[in-house]
Amino acid sequence: MNTPKVFIIILNYNGQEVLKKTLTSVFQVDYSNFEIVLVDNNSKDGSFEEARRVFPKIVFIKNSENLGFSAGNNIGIEYALERSADYILLLNYDVQVKKDFLWPLIDLMEKDGKIGIASPVILEGESPNVWFSGGEINWFKMKTEHLRNNLKENYFQSDYITGCVMIIRKEVFKKIGLLDEDYFLYWEDADFSVRAKRAGYKLAVCARSQIRHFEKSQEKKANKIYWLVLSGLIFFKKNSPAYLRPWIFFYILLRKIKNKKDMKSQKTSINESVKKAYEDFKYVK
Repeated sequence: MNTPKVFIIILNYNGQEVLKKTLTSVFQVDYSNFEIVLVDNNSKDGSFEEARRVFPKIVFIKNSENLGFSAGNNIGIEYALERSADYILLLNYDVQVKKDFLWPLIDLMEKDGKIGIASPVILEGESPNVWFSGGEINWFKMKTEHLRNNLKENYFQSDYITGCVMIIRKEVFKKIGLLDEDYFLYWEDADFSVRAKRAGYKLAVCARSQIRHFEKSQEKKANKIYWLVLSGLIFFKKNSPAYLRPWIFFYILLRKIKNKKDMKSQKTSINESVKKAYEDFKYVK
């Protein structure tokens, strides 16, 4: 089998605690034709400078501000496409990959040209528990859910692939464009997946490929909740089927009412974050 050119794009933002382990694991991958591009969203913790010192073979791109997940990754994606990438793999800075994780993904996609995006099975930290093995979009309740089965065979019914790690065929970008920069953080992966499926591509989870995810985003929960709510509202505004839009409008109204009740009973940082997300959503075109 030939070895298609893979660009691994890692977006970093203050990843001092985890980035070095991620990069160390990537350099041990037993695939001969890949290049690493580290895009930094103006980190302030020295993680970018340390990575540049320890891993000089990486391509480094430093942004002058925090552009968010979509815009930050798009800079790396454009760099890769300009240099004849066959596949682009987006990889979180808080994961550790197994050395044999990439070949099964490439093999799966090379055998089926209709697969536009694929993912390994993602394990939760050091545990044997599955963090992601496919996902479902609940259009009525406006949420997504990770499937956490121990896959023995490849899975092709996923509604979306998580941005934690997704390998994307170059033709997908040519057909549907880059990540939507209306999303600063979260839901951009579901949006990209839905657009790819509507363009005729299949999504796949590869049972023979595994990585581990050490979810750093849990550390600032109120900030995470804000972006999850705001980006989720944007996603369903953009992507809900026409017949569901009246329900979506009504369901958002119910959620706003619930948030107001929650704020009256207990004014927590989480409730305030949800309130701010609904307020900011008013200004989204």
